[in-house]
Amino acid sequence: MIPFNVPPFTGNEMKYIREAVDNQKICGDGPFTKRCSAWMEEHTGTSRALLTTSCTHANELAVLLLDLQPGDEVIMPSFTFVSSADAYVLRGVVPVFVDIRPDTMNIDENLIEDAITERTKAIEVVHYAGVGCNMDKIMEIADKYHLYVIEDAAQAVNAYYNGKALGTFGDFGCYSFHETKNYSMGEGGALLIRDPGYIDAAEIIREKGTNRSQYYRGQVDKYTWMNYGSSYLPSDMNAAYLWAQLELAEEINAKRISVWNYYQEALRDLVDRGLIEVPYVPKECTHNAHMFYVKTKDLQERTDFIAFMDQKGIMTPFHYVPLHTAPAGRKYARFHGEDRYTTSESDRLVRLPLFYAITEEQMEYVVRMTKEFYRV
Repeated sequence: MIPFNVPPFTGNEMKYIREAVDNQKICGDGPFTKRCSAWMEEHTGTSRALLTTSCTHANELAVLLLDLQPGDEVIMPSFTFVSSADAYVLRGVVPVFVDIRPDTMNIDENLIEDAITERTKAIEVVHYAGVGCNMDKIMEIADKYHLYVIEDAAQAVNAYYNGKALGTFGDFGCYSFHETKNYSMGEGGALLIRDPGYIDAAEIIREKGTNRSQYYRGQVDKYTWMNYGSSYLPSDMNAAYLWAQLELAEEINAKRISVWNYYQEALRDLVDRGLIEVPYVPKECTHNAHMFYVKTKDLQERTDFIAFMDQKGIMTPFHYVPLHTAPAGRKYARFHGEDRYTTSESDRLVRLPLFYAITEEQMEYVVRMTKEFYRV
């Protein structure tokens, strides 16, 4: 079986985990956590990057920092992972879904303004497959209506829009280092903070509501309970695993780009014949090859394709079920306007295996079996 994903492993992960253990510093904010945070700050230009236990928790932390209230509204796409909405629902904030663009599967920036009401406080964008949303237009709308912007950049580490790192346009950016991502710590994430004025508050909420971070920097003589908070701090052993990959981030990125480019070129004849569609990357976007998907004719063809590939020993999963069609989506949120593309496009999308350790033989086999399904 060729899996859809294999967590990245570069070779130094166990060495660094051992080092963390030997340092007798395996809780949060140890040496490896600091190295990872510094790497993100250097490579993105953000004011502060805080490692978290997940991208889900990074999103929750962002919502807590904005002090959104029950009844407030946030505009977002329905084609996303549940965490994008959960962070708001937990605070009583109402997700208002708008349709996506069929070319990038990102939120349609031209539909946001019509969804704004007097209760709208924020826009949550999702950079699907590491391809940036139209941040120029989105930030223009946010500035016009004085709205916060949170970027779900879970899939967009080392991806850019007009040369600027995704996750650094809005008030907050949320990264994921889950095992399915380009760089992994098993479970983990990070919050990117644009405005330095939020840093102290973020550290306090992240550290169970205490000023423990200030204490360890010698800024206060003891630490105490300062505000509400939770435990969003990952173990330094997780950060040690991640650091082994961030050290080789460009090598990992180059390998993934080469796989992505191979699929795109090898499947071009299917695209030219109108049998499938493949990802579109706008010229202003630099993607990170997080994902390569194809779009089949319809849901039935996708179902048949997945079954065929499974028989051939290849795992090709579909992706998100639109949130507005789920029981919780109907209960806690609403869809504004017409669902012209969200459901129909998600029904056609299927993902091909793409991971750091994939071999040329595996890639060639995936393409050969895809063509066999379409009898090409």
